[in-house]
Amino acid sequence: MVKNNKAYFADKEESSEIIRRKNYATQERVNLIASHMYKQHKDHHQATLNTTRMFDRILNDMKEVTDYLRQSFSARGVEQSKIFCEIDADRSVGIINILWHSISFTTRGNTKPQALYREDESPLFTGRILALNGDFQDASLDIQDQEYPDILRCEIASLYVPADTTSPAILKIKHIGNKEFYLNQIDASKEFLLKVIEIICGGGIYHENEPDTEEE
Repeated sequence: MVKNNKAYFADKEESSEIIRRKNYATQERVNLIASHMYKQHKDHHQATLNTTRMFDRILNDMKEVTDYLRQSFSARGVEQSKIFCEIDADRSVGIINILWHSISFTTRGNTKPQALYREDESPLFTGRILALNGDFQDASLDIQDQEYPDILRCEIASLYVPADTTSPAILKIKHIGNKEFYLNQIDASKEFLLKVIEIICGGGIYHENEPDTEEE
């Protein structure tokens, strides 16, 4: 009977030790997950703050550039009413209208950590400011209700803003294969705005033709 009791308690202690080890292993794995996600959360939070500040500068620059455009076109006899900008109430969307062109800028979509791939380096977590061809508020274009990746069909360029304010912002332009251009964060807001305006307004629009169809 004594032996049986000793065996019982030995088995119980062994079972308890196994449970403790399993619990410890589980806790270690959970801690690794939490540590990994916390780093992303922290970088995302700081990048979002930097992106919001950057976008606020873009909105201020937009007003300034709009005034310059109005003066320049007015000197050429063009009505100033055709050149104006709009900013939504929460300052997450800005739209500049230049004659027949509308260009929208937005920070919407920065709801979770997202990173740029860096070859031979750790991924770079950034916020993203999208420049879109068209009026974001125009319901007929159905831009504002779209999410990634569908909204990217309207993309002109994007400005990626990292968590570190001393690191350069990264400009990627869609029509040249998303080639990257590094911009000092101090100058990036105006450079991004002007570059996008140059891309859209520096070109032209061809007349559309009905595509040829072959008779069967």
